[in-house]
Amino acid sequence: MLSNEQIIGQALDRIEAGYVFPAKVADIDVAIRRRLKAGEYDDLDGPALCETVTADLQQVCPDKHLRLLWADQPQSLDPADEDGGRAAFLALLRAENQGIRRVEQVDGNVGLIDVRRIAYADEGAAAIGAAMQLVALSSALILDLRACSGGTPEGAAMWCSYFFRDDQVHLNDFYERSTGATRQFWTTAHLPAPRYADRPVYVLTSAMTFSGGEDVAYTLQAHGRAVVVGETTRGGAHPTARHPVTAHILVTVPTARTINSVTGTNWEGVGVVPDVPVPADQALDTALKAISGA
Repeated sequence: MLSNEQIIGQALDRIEAGYVFPAKVADIDVAIRRRLKAGEYDDLDGPALCETVTADLQQVCPDKHLRLLWADQPQSLDPADEDGGRAAFLALLRAENQGIRRVEQVDGNVGLIDVRRIAYADEGAAAIGAAMQLVALSSALILDLRACSGGTPEGAAMWCSYFFRDDQVHLNDFYERSTGATRQFWTTAHLPAPRYADRPVYVLTSAMTFSGGEDVAYTLQAHGRAVVVGETTRGGAHPTARHPVTAHILVTVPTARTINSVTGTNWEGVGVVPDVPVPADQALDTALKAISGA
């Protein structure tokens, strides 16, 4: 059984090896090891240790994806398998209709799509297209991301592609530390449903909207293609790897970052700030009133 010192040491090693901002690693290491030497973690058990170290990590470096996580169920200590992680997320998406909770038409010929996760673009294309087909004749669209907990950058780009006229819009870039490569995301040329490029779009957000959901909201807002209504989102913009430290503790290390083509930055640590700030439970009514001109 590892001591708290060993757990923290291994977590810091993972952060040093993979964190997308290597210049910040030294400050993180110094701050956490200072607290470790002072005995601040000595009497903490697993969940409390994870919570305290995470708070300390994010105090030094306000990155919402930089965390120690406690898992109630024992986890494999084998190195993270990217294919296995994809397979697990694909299975979850298949069980949850590719993240699409509901599609409906509300009064005033307004389409409403409630999205809880952002699917992979390849597997999710048909479901996303089906949702967009159902709202294709609406006069305005509300994309409800208030309960969207994240997903994939490829899927976010596909969702956004529906709201532009063609494949000539540079949405954002994706820089990965391990390779030093930057991948560009542009609007998709071929979509399985009609584009929705000429009518109003409103995106609903909450303080729980995170990661891939934030990507869609931020991108559409930055490109002037949607009005964001609701609450400032959680502020997690960095794709992240998970590494097991013990059977119950994982360290999550952001390994890449998104760079929006309009703003030159992203929503990390600050969230997506709504154009119309209202409590999340009032966001839908507020958007409907704006659409109707009430």
